[in-house]
Amino acid sequence: MKTTIEIHDELLSRAKTLARRSGRPLRAVVEDGLRLALEQSARNETFHLRDRSVGDPDAPDPLESLTWQDLRAEIYDEPASR
Repeated sequence: MKTTIEIHDELLSRAKTLARRSGRPLRAVVEDGLRLALEQSARNETFHLRDRSVGDPDAPDPLESLTWQDLRAEIYDEPASR
């Protein structure tokens, strides 16, 4: 399929140089670059945060009984409002 895209002059020049050196058409170099970008994007979407939990997961939450003011005091190391 034919399409028209705008490419920065220096980037196009480098792509043409690579195409000449590798003996491939510019189209193949551009397609390879798009494939690499799409593969990298797909890899970035599959990030999973590792579980770094500590303590007993079945234990009661010690912060659950705090009010918002008490919780804020706990976070900012301020005296509790009690």
